[in-house]
Amino acid sequence: MLPTVNSMTERLQRLASGLFIGILVTLLCVPQALALNDAQQLVVESWRLVNQSYVDPEVFETIRWKRLRQKALENTIETSEQAYSAIETMLLPLNDPYTRLLRPEDYTVMKASNEGSLSGVGLQLGHPANGDSIVVIAPLEGSPAADAGVVSGTEILEVDGERVEALGLEATAARLRGAVGSQVLVTLVPPQGQPEEISLERRTIDLRPVRTRRLRSDAHTLGYLRITQFSEGVPAQVREALEELSDKNVEGLVLDLRNNSGGLVSAGLAVADVFLDQEPIVETRNRDGIADPIQAGAGELYSGPMVTLVNSGTASASEILAGALQDDDRSLLLGDKTFGKGLIQTLTNLSDGSGLAVTVAGYLTPSGRDIQGQGIQPDRILDQPEPLNPGGDGDRWLNDAERVLQALIEQDHPGDQSQPLESTDLAPDPT
Repeated sequence: MLPTVNSMTERLQRLASGLFIGILVTLLCVPQALALNDAQQLVVESWRLVNQSYVDPEVFETIRWKRLRQKALENTIETSEQAYSAIETMLLPLNDPYTRLLRPEDYTVMKASNEGSLSGVGLQLGHPANGDSIVVIAPLEGSPAADAGVVSGTEILEVDGERVEALGLEATAARLRGAVGSQVLVTLVPPQGQPEEISLERRTIDLRPVRTRRLRSDAHTLGYLRITQFSEGVPAQVREALEELSDKNVEGLVLDLRNNSGGLVSAGLAVADVFLDQEPIVETRNRDGIADPIQAGAGELYSGPMVTLVNSGTASASEILAGALQDDDRSLLLGDKTFGKGLIQTLTNLSDGSGLAVTVAGYLTPSGRDIQGQGIQPDRILDQPEPLNPGGDGDRWLNDAERVLQALIEQDHPGDQSQPLESTDLAPDPT
């Protein structure tokens, strides 16, 4: 029997606990003659976390992983800052931007984001598949960055005059945060644009990761559900939203995953469980190549017609959901190709309040697609330019999704008096 979402969540929790216990046991076995101080212990702790769980252990031989630990401990490490620098230097040869150290302040911000709160300018950043530059995965809805017109795919060059190549991903994100009301100067390059400088005012951002409303037309009543990230409370909010829409007798649903850069994998799996009935969601593969298929539980909260909007800001956990809906023939995907992050990280507390993110698995969609660096091609590409205000006034893509959904409803109920769209409106895009 395939594991369900609940059993997957339990395994992830056991994995995190097992890693912590393994670290503790190993540290207790360190000969006392080494007399490692707290800062050095932090380096050893981080090295062992990666050594025990990193998804591609074959790379260790290539980069001389054991020697990297030895070299780190040969340097003077007496402060937390020296430990952080040593850890970052040690991780650099992995060439994996997702396996990284988070200093205490960055770790606190990430945990707050996973809980649904954030302050700053509202940019979700990442590395493109074909380089080490830093690009905008998506602006957070209602954030200073979104209000300034920053779009997915924008490259960040400088923050307050500091080049991002020198800062790195985490430090760049940290520079964009700060006291509410303060200003930050960002140099960026929009897609197909020229470098420009913009000043953004930091403020507290209401993430509101789940938004819903009714969409009315002459012939049908539709539901609209937008999920902007997968934080802890999202599955419960999605269930509540769907129950509310059901009470309003909606005939179909538009699920909007545009600019959803992911979040907690467990939350993404729980939302997939809402739409699927004992169907496969995802298959993860660990460092030993062991495949672990995960399927939805019995029953689905919403079983009606639906279409799903995606774009280049749809990443990670939201790609897991989109891939499952597409492969299981549960929903057509409309929009543009997704970001292409097919790796899963665990986030572990370190002993001083910092955190370590480690890539522990890759995932495949139910049909066996590996989307890392490739993304998911929607069933139909929608016209460019892409609307900059998903779900807002004048959102052409949402209007397109409504038309396709109405046609699906009318296919299921051919006796309706309303006129269906031409069949070509339902055909997958030939590209």
